Amino acid sequence: MKDAKNYVDKHQQRFLNELIDLLKIPSISADKSYRDDVFNTADAVAERLKEAGCDTVKVCETPGYPIVYGEKIIDKNLPTILVYGHYDVQPPDPLNLWDSAPFEPVIKKTDLHPEGAIFARGACDDKGQMYMHVKALEYMTQNDDLPCNVKFMIEGEEEVGSENLGWFISRNQTKLANDVILISDTGMIAKDTPSITTGLRGLSYVEVEVTGPNRDLHSGLYGGAVANPINVLTKMIASLHDEDNHITIPGFYDDVEELSADERNKMAEAPFLLENYQKALDIESVYGEAGYSTNERNSIRPTLDVNGIWGGYIGEGAKTVIASKAFAKISMRLVPDQDWKKITDLFKNHFESIAPKGVRVKVTPHHGGQAYVTPIDHIGYKAAEKAYEKTFGKTPIPQRSGGSIPIVSLFEKELNSKTILMGFGLDSDAIHSPNEHFGVWNFLKGIETIPHFYHEFTKLKSEEK
Repeated sequence: MKDAKNYVDKHQQRFLNELIDLLKIPSISADKSYRDDVFNTADAVAERLKEAGCDTVKVCETPGYPIVYGEKIIDKNLPTILVYGHYDVQPPDPLNLWDSAPFEPVIKKTDLHPEGAIFARGACDDKGQMYMHVKALEYMTQNDDLPCNVKFMIEGEEEVGSENLGWFISRNQTKLANDVILISDTGMIAKDTPSITTGLRGLSYVEVEVTGPNRDLHSGLYGGAVANPINVLTKMIASLHDEDNHITIPGFYDDVEELSADERNKMAEAPFLLENYQKALDIESVYGEAGYSTNERNSIRPTLDVNGIWGGYIGEGAKTVIASKAFAKISMRLVPDQDWKKITDLFKNHFESIAPKGVRVKVTPHHGGQAYVTPIDHIGYKAAEKAYEKTFGKTPIPQRSGGSIPIVSLFEKELNSKTILMGFGLDSDAIHSPNEHFGVWNFLKGIETIPHFYHEFTKLKSEEK
């Protein structure tokens, strides 16, 4: 192939300016007040795909937010790569913890990124990583270096569970037909230690509501005589783990995949300094399920975490009440063979069963998805491995991620395609948190590396015939 690095170096400032323009649009899919911004972002992505060289681009309507589809078909006899990404972003709250406005992108130098990092909501997850693919296509079309066909499917509901993606895929299977799916919505170990994500955890997300009296009560007149929903809820939540941080829901571990000692030993070869991990998070010690390392706890083991809890009076000063209701949002990260719908039912049944008399419990499932594993002997993985070797000068480490991209298992079921996860973010990028950022070096390195995947995959695919 031709030299992608020279092209990236020559156009890097324009690439950064374009990404910054995209990051300025607050495409928050979880908040309906930003509806117009989400639609405007879809239009902006479509325009960029046209400029990059797609012959066909369409903003496709769904029952929710649109999906941007684009394609560049050069020869129907050649392999087709389907690129997936998302243009919606997480809410930026809490705003007071940002060092700069979340939708006013700035490039600042850091110890880890002396060349600078882009600070903005969506910088890494996923606008920055998605846009690497758009610019990689631009390089390939502008330099007559596209070796195969490419399709893009960029959605606007990933951060709220991709509710309408399945609807879209089921109606467009022929349009979306491909030989492999390529996603950059994950990360790598370090700038000098490339890695390829080979596994994702599944997800079950629920909201619980505990109701006691029919109204808020005076805590002096009724305290000690009536069940306090907030007290009850916290006790119920606390009971979901035992002293070894093992989840106590009956049947929760029935289908959990147990990795062999050999597999666990290979995982342990990945560079990891516990001291640096604790320092980066400003914690004195790690915490988790007994019998497993930190990297195992956040990748190959299931978890249950409270993501939000509220009830009663939280305003300034004091108000002595027993709240009528208390709420919590709870997510469970799942591993291969755990079915998210089954786990949701197990949680619901258990949580309702442990409620004491005097309160009523309601469990509302929100969304979820299955875990996913990409075999390292798949030609897509091998192509990604060779691509990283070309630009990083070393073989990437296969690594399972603790995160979830529920639609990946959907892709395999509906499109019969394996997914390759070529992420260029870092754990320190603060995705979903205040001060989210994406290294300029990482962004440009992704654009440089992706075209190599196209060439290596096309080559390996031809050798299969």
